[in-house]
Amino acid sequence: MEMKNERKADFVRKTKETDIALSLCLDGTGKSTVSTGIGFFDHMLEGFARHGLFDLKVNVEGDLAVDCHHTIEDTGIVLGNAIKKAVGDKCGIKRYGSCILPMDEVLVLCAIDLSGRPYLAFDAEFTTDRVGYFDTEMVKEFFYAISYTAGMNLHIKVLSGGNNHHMIEAMFKAFAKALDEATVIDPRITDVLTTKGSL
Repeated sequence: MEMKNERKADFVRKTKETDIALSLCLDGTGKSTVSTGIGFFDHMLEGFARHGLFDLKVNVEGDLAVDCHHTIEDTGIVLGNAIKKAVGDKCGIKRYGSCILPMDEVLVLCAIDLSGRPYLAFDAEFTTDRVGYFDTEMVKEFFYAISYTAGMNLHIKVLSGGNNHHMIEAMFKAFAKALDEATVIDPRITDVLTTKGSL
């Protein structure tokens, strides 16, 4: 069935530290083209697109000679802005989404409310400083940037820890599944799902 109005957004952000161009389609099939200069980060964003069934294009030129911080955080800022733009007025969407996702020995919970009120609750402890060239402390910074620019209430909690690669990958996939659920159009919802009148 063809989507009449695919919910898409393009967002560009250029600073002295990063130059980012991102395109997101919420009503996609999971296709992605990602280049951030950080192999593990590319892998996580590709997994996000595939498991959320989003179409995603990301190209980042960052100051990796300094470290990975600006590249990862600024990509979160841009992705959050693109999500907000693609969701639009939120008319007809489920608004809430959640997922408890297993990855081998790891179990991760992610819950989202596209409320317009930014908040991140992040509960995870890593046992290594890096996975590839990706600093593990940047996982929280990435999701913080998304939550605040998208205006979403975002909870991520590791229920059972283990391998750090598995923990991070489970977070990205659980986030994708929860976001997919929250942005789904429900034909029973004819306006914005709130008693306030608007979000």
